[in-house]
Amino acid sequence: MKRLVGACCSALLAAWLAVGPVLAAPAADAAAAAPRKVLNVAFRSAETSFDPSNISDLYSRTVTAHIFEALYGYDHLARPAKVRPLLAEALPEVADEFKTWTIRVRRGIYFADDPAFKGQRREVTAQDFVYAFQRVADPARKSQLWSWIETFEIVGLADYRRELVRDKKPFDYDRPIPGLRALDRYTLRFELAKPAPRFLYSIAGSDLLGAQAREVVDFYGEQAPAHPVGTGPYRLKSWRRSSEIVLERNPGYRERVYDAEPAANDAEGQAILARMRGQRIPMIDEIRVQIIAEDQPRWLSFLNGQFDMIAGQYGGVPETFISQAMPRGRVAPNLARRGIQGQQQLNADLGFTYFNMEDPVVGGYTPDKVALRRAVSLAMDTEREIQLVWHGLAVPAQSNLLPHTTGYDPAFKSEAGDYDPPRARALLDMFGYVDRDRDGWREGPDGQPLELEMATLPQQVWRQRDELFRKDMQAVGLRVRFRTREFAESLKLARAGKLQMWTLATSAAGPDGQSALYRLHGPQAGGQNLARFRLQAFDDIYARMEVLPDGPEREALFLQAKKIGTAYVPYRPRVHRISTDLWYPWVTGYRRPLFWQEWWHMVDIDTERQSRARPAAH
Repeated sequence: MKRLVGACCSALLAAWLAVGPVLAAPAADAAAAAPRKVLNVAFRSAETSFDPSNISDLYSRTVTAHIFEALYGYDHLARPAKVRPLLAEALPEVADEFKTWTIRVRRGIYFADDPAFKGQRREVTAQDFVYAFQRVADPARKSQLWSWIETFEIVGLADYRRELVRDKKPFDYDRPIPGLRALDRYTLRFELAKPAPRFLYSIAGSDLLGAQAREVVDFYGEQAPAHPVGTGPYRLKSWRRSSEIVLERNPGYRERVYDAEPAANDAEGQAILARMRGQRIPMIDEIRVQIIAEDQPRWLSFLNGQFDMIAGQYGGVPETFISQAMPRGRVAPNLARRGIQGQQQLNADLGFTYFNMEDPVVGGYTPDKVALRRAVSLAMDTEREIQLVWHGLAVPAQSNLLPHTTGYDPAFKSEAGDYDPPRARALLDMFGYVDRDRDGWREGPDGQPLELEMATLPQQVWRQRDELFRKDMQAVGLRVRFRTREFAESLKLARAGKLQMWTLATSAAGPDGQSALYRLHGPQAGGQNLARFRLQAFDDIYARMEVLPDGPEREALFLQAKKIGTAYVPYRPRVHRISTDLWYPWVTGYRRPLFWQEWWHMVDIDTERQSRARPAAH
């Protein structure tokens, strides 16, 4: 019988081989003939690294979000946001009052091919997620994410890290951590020291904690940040630092088709779904990213057709050109005639100025130091900034909470949003910041010269913002000096507590507003908490919020947290921006995400239309 089966199989194989070339040729010819789909986009700032354990900037993370994948992601069209399994089989199994979280990893998911795997296909296992957390916890890596991971209170992880720091020992990646375990090849378990009802949001959409293969890091060593290898729809093809990033379709990406669940009354979402449903993703073969820091050349490049879009969290239409692009919220007629489409959206973001609470000039918790920060805040004319810098496309921020997240209340009003120079001058006078030598500038309460120092960036748009700030401070008798550096250098100094003041922006990573309060949480000083603000009363509120379910009691704590931020002023919330995105008609399926960075694989390009229109665009 075995010989008979073998003979039959041999005959079938011979027949298949005989006709195989004839059947395969048309498909191969079609594939060769199909035009390659390329999406061209621009970043306004350079990337810093492609190592997930050491990323803190939006631009790098936008790239890695398409290379690495998390256990969970967000439905691309659902509003409000909805969590969906990505590399997990299903939503977590939760026990012990939200302290034990068990997750089953999908079988048959593979990392992109790479020399580190020595010719073998490498399947994702639960241990690959354990390894991602271990890398962040490793003291030798000095990961900026650790202060955030530490708040999860994974049983045994922080204790082990403290032990290593104390004894100056290397991290043992084979040592079991009680609260971070792969129970078997496909089962991951987190055990937390306290209830965490929203732990799912912490791991949803977080490619920074997605599957990472230990073999890759061991193989490339110090060069690992230049060789990201994940399970995502794209892989890194080429990289010229601070100049060009090219991603290509991951040829080994699993079978995955477009699906989403927009609300029934969401006409835009329903229209996108009707057009895209069932298409295999990714639809685009290659993503080319150019780094163009200055607004004008980036905008002109889009108009000339060099970029298919000027959109996304990494940079929509520059503020200076919004009135040309979408006057009164509509695509300008000259652009509309070219089929260009547009969209505006209030973002889940915040532009803010932070004060270093350890700085001898603006830091501290004594009444005179608080008064100085309050005076600086009250002297800042946010409405003028919105009109001149943001061209009317922003709303004043009243707290550190972000739109589209829990805890944010559009009706909330605080001193953080006030512009009141007379009150600022009165505060300065009351606490001894007066002009003793009659030179027009105030001295400190001790009589010593007083000068504020604001970090800034070299791009033209920052010069306008800086000049507005200079005039605001001059109006209340405060002298300010600006120190210009590139973003990566300033960020490094900010983490180290070496900057006095800096203005930058942040965006939400998920729907829970507590993530915005990282910036005030004492244990995260030097990490997410750039101001290095430490106040036990706030930390107690933060701890209570972590364990409470969503509801009135937790909302009341959000209100207390906002009031503390307003009272001590470690941050001056400035604006929530309204983004303006434009894209050419050959790009289909675009919708700006609320929190997540990965969406290049969710859009398509009509290459025929692109090829017809592009010559006329140049």
